[in-house]
Amino acid sequence: MTAKPTACLVLADGTVFYGHGFGATGQTTAELCFNTAMTGYQEIMTDPSYAGQVVTFTFPHIGNTGVTDEDNEATDPVASGMVVKWDPTQPSNWRAAGELTDWLAKTGRIGLGGIDTRRLTRAIRAQGAPHVAMAHDPEGNFDLEALVLAARGFAGLEGLDLAKEVTCAQSYTWDEQRWAWPDGFTKREGAGHKVVAIDYGAKRNILRCLASAGCDVTVLPATATAEEVLAHNPDGVFLSNGPGDPAATGEYAVPMIKGVLEKDIPVFGICLGHQMLALALGARTIKMNHGHHGANHPVKDLDTGKVEITSMNHGFTVDSQTLPDGVLETHISLFDGSNCGIRLADRPVFSVQYHPEASPGPQDSYYLFERFAAAMAEKANVSA
Repeated sequence: MTAKPTACLVLADGTVFYGHGFGATGQTTAELCFNTAMTGYQEIMTDPSYAGQVVTFTFPHIGNTGVTDEDNEATDPVASGMVVKWDPTQPSNWRAAGELTDWLAKTGRIGLGGIDTRRLTRAIRAQGAPHVAMAHDPEGNFDLEALVLAARGFAGLEGLDLAKEVTCAQSYTWDEQRWAWPDGFTKREGAGHKVVAIDYGAKRNILRCLASAGCDVTVLPATATAEEVLAHNPDGVFLSNGPGDPAATGEYAVPMIKGVLEKDIPVFGICLGHQMLALALGARTIKMNHGHHGANHPVKDLDTGKVEITSMNHGFTVDSQTLPDGVLETHISLFDGSNCGIRLADRPVFSVQYHPEASPGPQDSYYLFERFAAAMAEKANVSA
């Protein structure tokens, strides 16, 4: 006898996927994306850039390393839910402090296992990221008509400013450095480059990488004004990753960035921060069909010809055809040729679409944090 499904995923076109629920019970609506990373499911689920999205994991072994607070990129999961091929197994890892299923239940996130994730991924690639409703009921009772209507009623991410929902409530300082054996996370000591980091949904490991590169980091909310940023007298300004439509966030972020750009201060942006910088410089952003989500994305550095394997998570991209004079394209995706980096021709102002801090993913691009620190050091030497 086949076990009764206890969860389902309903697409806005009426397609239904049945499976086994785990984690929290209830219902959620979101945009559906897929992630190809083989490790780091906890970092992915807690990445604030996934606000408003359910993540399909193409790698089948999800949950086998358990969970640990050390791997959280935010306090709790931000993604709306997860879809996997095989139900999570008992964890087998020396760092595990708990189980994925219990963690999801505690934090109110729905999991759905037993799904043909290959079929689902092909559908996303062919049709674009669909709007979905996902439900988990241990009794297996689902109102499919209501779920279809809920999926169709989801507003989508275009025009949606989610940075305000995931940003910090007030400013704070950060001194924790990257994890390293055998000491784990250590604190940065001594004087450093004064960096103001704008939190559009910043991952903790980005802040750790800044600290490890010698930065004295002060984090400000997404809505900070240029006057508030410059009041800290920063040596550099960092623009973080984050969720939602960059054009919507740009309504308040672009004026701030333009104000900062009037000063001769190094600026570095990642992901949404990259898109915010591009908008401030006069370019435009567009919604992608299914976006880039994974830890195996090849990116070419157009200056050196070097290819980096990178971690990515974005559903919007900078339209390279709209880059104004004086703004150079520095990196492109080798998957589809989309823009992955820009810089000003005559100043240390640059940004990348991908995630050089990894978590999860390769560390090919950590040099960008060192480049930012070197730009601040050079500026200080010139001013001295």
